[in-house]
Amino acid sequence: MGPPAFHPSIQHERSFLMASFQKPRPLKAALKMALYGPAGSGKTFTALLIAEGLAQHTGKRIAYCDTEQGTAFYGQEVAQRSVHPNAFDFDVLYTRSITEVIAAVKSLDRDRYGVLVIDSITHLWDACRNAFHGRLTRAGTIPLPAWSAIKKPYKELMHLLLASPVHVLICGRQGIDIAEDEVSGELKNLGYKMRAEGETAYEPDVLIRLESYKSGRKDPAVPMAHVEKDRTGVLAGQSIPWPSFDNSARPLLGLLGITQAALPNEDEVGRQDADALAQQEEDHLERSLELAAEYTARFAVTDAVGELERLGKELTPEVKAQMAAKDLAGVRRAYATRLRQLRAEASAPEPKD
Repeated sequence: MGPPAFHPSIQHERSFLMASFQKPRPLKAALKMALYGPAGSGKTFTALLIAEGLAQHTGKRIAYCDTEQGTAFYGQEVAQRSVHPNAFDFDVLYTRSITEVIAAVKSLDRDRYGVLVIDSITHLWDACRNAFHGRLTRAGTIPLPAWSAIKKPYKELMHLLLASPVHVLICGRQGIDIAEDEVSGELKNLGYKMRAEGETAYEPDVLIRLESYKSGRKDPAVPMAHVEKDRTGVLAGQSIPWPSFDNSARPLLGLLGITQAALPNEDEVGRQDADALAQQEEDHLERSLELAAEYTARFAVTDAVGELERLGKELTPEVKAQMAAKDLAGVRRAYATRLRQLRAEASAPEPKD
């Protein structure tokens, strides 16, 4: 009697924690907004206007990371200032150091501060690149393998900003988005972008491009906010003159939840995936050994060529895919060996009485 029937379609059950689909929930308790534009477009002033309203909404203070001392005149009263002549009330950190900003964000007192402004993210990206002191290419550029290390502190900062339960405003300078034409090979201007690491504009929930706008030649210029992205859909596609808390942030607050989801950073996800893939490979090898041993044992107890061939047909592509190449080769050798034995037994002359 042969071994018990084997069912290769049945998989081993392991108690892995599996991600599951669920209804969407409001897992963002804080607004994440980015503003960029050319010089004089009103980035710092607009950020302060929005931050002031958010601070009043939270009942907490504003923490402002200033890389170019752009807030120097906003902390004092200026009677001649036509809009918001009173001094803005905020606490400022003057630095262009990416490591100092990361340390400040990590140690931010969330009981005291409800709003964090980064102005500008462009200088902090430059700081990451300027920290590279390795050998350049012949063209004077940073070699491709070095970019992973250069981007690491920047990605850490972005993760901290997005995971923080405080409202975050990220200001950046404006750059030109240039790409090579696939047909002609010539460079062409695609428009504007935030001058920072290439993925920055994808991270916040709201992305606003600011410009200084004149409705007529004799009219004074006013800040104009072009909403290039708004995940809520409330402001999407709008152009807002004199952007402020009331017209740019307040309409979004009702969509926020009470818990700020903190997704793992890239390093944590990498380690998690590496562990999961290693476990999958271990399971695959274990499964492969079991299948190989099972089929080899069944080949050994077959009594006829037809029975062996029927058993061989169970090795479908799906079953073979569950085996490692070495184990599958061993199964094929065992099949071929048993087939030769059965054919030899079938062709052997009958013993004489």
